[in-house]
Amino acid sequence: MKNLGLQIYTCRDFMHTEEDVRETFRKVRDAGYTMIQTAGCEIPYETYGALAADAGLQIIGTHDNFNLMVEDFDESLRLHKLLQTDYMGVGGYSFKSVADVEEFIEKANAVGRKCAANGKVFTYHNHNHEFYRWENGKTTMEMLAEGLDPETTSFVLDTYWVQAGGGDVVSWIEKLTGRIDIIHLKDMRITKPGFDRQQAITEIGAGNMDWDRIIDACRRTGVKYYVVEQDNGYRYNCFDSIRRSAEYLKKYEI
Repeated sequence: MKNLGLQIYTCRDFMHTEEDVRETFRKVRDAGYTMIQTAGCEIPYETYGALAADAGLQIIGTHDNFNLMVEDFDESLRLHKLLQTDYMGVGGYSFKSVADVEEFIEKANAVGRKCAANGKVFTYHNHNHEFYRWENGKTTMEMLAEGLDPETTSFVLDTYWVQAGGGDVVSWIEKLTGRIDIIHLKDMRITKPGFDRQQAITEIGAGNMDWDRIIDACRRTGVKYYVVEQDNGYRYNCFDSIRRSAEYLKKYEI
C-alpha cells in the first residue's frame, strides 16, 4: 500500500515530545502507512521532518496555521520546506456568514497564488458545517467549489464529514474531479440500536460507508493520496485502530 497515509491528528495524544513523535512514527510505519499528513507540530518543524524521514514516512501535506499563511507567507513557506511537503493546508475554518465565506475565498486564492509561485499547492479540508445552506441558496461547500481557483488550490475531501453534512460522498468526489489530491478516508457507524443512537467515527470497514464505490470514484477522478483519519470513536487503542483500517484497505491495493 505505497500510497496509504495517515492524518497524524489521529495519534495526537502521543505526539507531545520528540521521543513521543519518534515512537509514534515507528508505530505508524509498522501499521502499514508510508505517508503522513500533519496537524501542527508541538516540536520544531525541522526535527519533526527529520524524524518522519528517519521512520520512512513521507509528509504529503499539512493542516497548518492559515493566519500565518495570510500574514507571513514566507515564514509559513519556510516551515513547510522543513517538512519537505508540497501541500500547504488548512484543517478547517469557521464561517458565520456569506461574507465570511467570500472573504476566506479571496484570502485562500491569494495564498494559493503564492503557493503556486513556489511549487506548492494550497489545500482545504472540510467538516460538516460547510454543508450549511445560506440565504443565497448555496452551501459553503458549493461556494468554495465555485470560488477557489482549481489551478492553485485543492480539496482534502473528508468522506465522513461529507456524509455527516448530508452530502453524497461519491457525488462530491465526482464534482471535484481533478481537484482532490488528498482524500480523507473515515468511516461512520451508529453507536446504539435504539432511538438514542448517534453517529460516530470508526475504523475503516467497521462502519456503513460504501468503500467500493468511494475508492472507485477516487480512482476515476485522479485522487493521488489516500489518508486515513480517525478523530475519535476508538473501540481499541489508537494504534490497533489504525492497523485495522490499513488491513481493511489492503484489498483495494491503494
